[in-house]
Amino acid sequence: MALEKVASVVFRSLAPNRPHHAQWMLTRKCNYRCKGCNVWREQDATELSTSEVIRGLDALRKLGVVEIVFSGGNPLLKEDIDMILEYSSRFFVTTVYDNGSMAVEKVEALKYVDFVAISLDSLDPEKNDYIKGVKGAWKRAMNAIETLQERGVRVGVSPTISQLNLHEIVDFTRYFLNKGIPVWYCLYSYDSPSTDNQLFAIGKKNDEFLITDNKAMVNLCDSLIAMRRENNNIFITNKLLEALKTFYSSGMRTWKCRALNNFFIVDHRGRVAGCHLQEPVASIFDLPEIWDSNEFKTLRKTYSTCNGCIYLCYIFYSLHGNVRGNIQLAREHWKNAKLLLKEPMSQYR
Repeated sequence: MALEKVASVVFRSLAPNRPHHAQWMLTRKCNYRCKGCNVWREQDATELSTSEVIRGLDALRKLGVVEIVFSGGNPLLKEDIDMILEYSSRFFVTTVYDNGSMAVEKVEALKYVDFVAISLDSLDPEKNDYIKGVKGAWKRAMNAIETLQERGVRVGVSPTISQLNLHEIVDFTRYFLNKGIPVWYCLYSYDSPSTDNQLFAIGKKNDEFLITDNKAMVNLCDSLIAMRRENNNIFITNKLLEALKTFYSSGMRTWKCRALNNFFIVDHRGRVAGCHLQEPVASIFDLPEIWDSNEFKTLRKTYSTCNGCIYLCYIFYSLHGNVRGNIQLAREHWKNAKLLLKEPMSQYR
């Protein structure tokens, strides 16, 4: 099964005019109160059933999607998440985000997925708990990282870079690399919706998180580029780091948004948009039939002129959103798969 998945992933990575990445915000349920986030402030109990999620995954497979990131809210709060993760992992490179509160409880389900990203923003427990809005968040996250690593789950830590932790990211990175834990970065941003009907509200403006020390951000990018020469567990590309350097030194964007080309977003109700800041444009169930429509071609042109955010995942898939980029990503997936295949398969059953 693993070899079949690898072959399928590589084949789909090389297919022209197909989306590589989908981020599925499975639920708006969240048990944390992060100060830079809107999700927990706007709860919505209406969401797809398990059978509908499975049907949606079949639609994404038909469309040719290679990798899926499950986020939320906290996706591990989703009912029947075990079944959803097992099914997704049969066909897609599957990543799950957790704030560190649920991973230990769901460790058996997480053995199916390719990667688990635990959100942690500081090595300082008090600062991290302040950012997360919940006492004990740091302790739970650290325990989750340690437990998943011990249980053979491929786990990484995902800090959101902001002015509050900008000057400690290098030390933070070294700390986890020394433990063999990959680091996968986010960047603080907030929503400035151009429409009252945006798909999903995430970032909340908070002045204490806004990066004001642009020189320090440029220096951080240089440091991470240097560190990547010695350790491939830093999950950010030089191309992205160079783009961030240019942005923070001159304000110039060296990328054009490729929303609804190489990536798109699905919300808890199964609605699809190029990114969470845009209006819903389709149902996940209809996506394979309308992907090549004139309507979508027009939307792609509109999105390509947008400069409304600096969400790292959107920048990454915009920079790498072409045939050459897909080949590079396919190589990475193959390397990751080979690493997984070297480990005892019993842990994934």
